[in-house]
Amino acid sequence: MLWIEKYRPNVFEEILGQDPVVTHLKNAALSGNIPHLLLTGPAGTGKSVSVECLAHLLFSERTEENLTIIQAADLFEQGKKYLESDERYVHLYRRDQSLLSNFKNITRWYASIRPLDSEFRIIVFEGASALTREAQQGIRRIMERYSRTCRFIFVTSRPSAIIPAVSSRCLPFFFVPVSNEVIAGRLNTILHTEFGDNAPLSADEVDLIVQVAGGDMRKAVMLLEVSTGAGDRSDLVRCSQTETGQIAAAALAAVCGGDMPAAIRRFETLLIEYGLTSREVLHEFRTAVRREYNDPRLAIAIADTDYTLTHGNNEYLQLNAMMARISSEVFS
Repeated sequence: MLWIEKYRPNVFEEILGQDPVVTHLKNAALSGNIPHLLLTGPAGTGKSVSVECLAHLLFSERTEENLTIIQAADLFEQGKKYLESDERYVHLYRRDQSLLSNFKNITRWYASIRPLDSEFRIIVFEGASALTREAQQGIRRIMERYSRTCRFIFVTSRPSAIIPAVSSRCLPFFFVPVSNEVIAGRLNTILHTEFGDNAPLSADEVDLIVQVAGGDMRKAVMLLEVSTGAGDRSDLVRCSQTETGQIAAAALAAVCGGDMPAAIRRFETLLIEYGLTSREVLHEFRTAVRREYNDPRLAIAIADTDYTLTHGNNEYLQLNAMMARISSEVFS
C-alpha cells in the first residue's frame, strides 16, 4: 500500500497543521448540523480528508449512503464519456441531453434523495474550480431548493473560480500550507514506524524533502517513500518539480539573462495555456526564486506585486512590471 494511503488521516485528530479549521469542523459535526462549505487552500493540506472525517463523524455507518462525491474536474474535462463510464450515473445519464443538463439532473437527483438516519445528506464537489459558470448557476438554484435536506461542500485550490452567488452561500475555510516543523515531525514518525532506529535517510535528507514539499503534506510523504527506495537522492528537487514550476524557473532564467520577451512569453503561457491566476503564477515564480537566489530585492519586488494584484490591477501589466523591475534592479 502506498504510504499516502497507509498514513492517511481517518479522524480529525490525525489531521496536522490545521488546528483552527479542524476544531470548527469537528464542533459543527458534533452539533449535528453544518452549513454549505467552501474549503480552499493549496494541495496536500487536508481539504478532502477533512470532508471524509466530517462525514464519518456525522453519519457513522451511514456515510456511504449519505455522502456523494462528484469529481468536477474529471466530469467537465472528459464530458459525457465520464458519465457513461461511471456506474453511479448509468441510470441517470441521458445521451440526447447536453453535458450541462445531465450534470444538473444528476446533482438534483442526489440532492433530492431522502437522507438515512440524518436530517441532511452531503454532496461534495472535488476540484470545484472546474465547474463552469453555467453549472454553478444551476447548483445555486438546487442549493436554494434542497437546503433543508442537503448540504453542499466545494473543495478547491482556486476560490476565485467560484462565482459570488455560490460562495456567498457557503461558510469559507482556508487550509494553510503545513509548516515545515509539522511536516518534518510527521516524516520522522513514519520513518520510525517503517524502519525503527535504522532509518535510511539522514536528518539533512529529510529536511530537503520538507523544503521541496513546500507545505504539501501529501507530496512530502510521497517523496519520502520514493527516497527510501532510491539509490541517488541528489536530484530530488528537479524530479519533483511540476511542469508549471519548470516554466516559472525558465522565466526566471530569462530575466537573469536579460531576455525580457522570453520571460513575458513564459508568464503568458502560464496565464493563458495553463489557466493559472496571476497569484498562482506569482507563487510559482516565488518558489523558483527561493530555490535559486537569496536576494532581498527579489523578495521585495514579488511582495509589492502581490500587494498590487490584491487590489485588482491588470495582471499582465503588473507581472511584466515586476520582471522589468527585477531585471533593472537585480540583474542589470
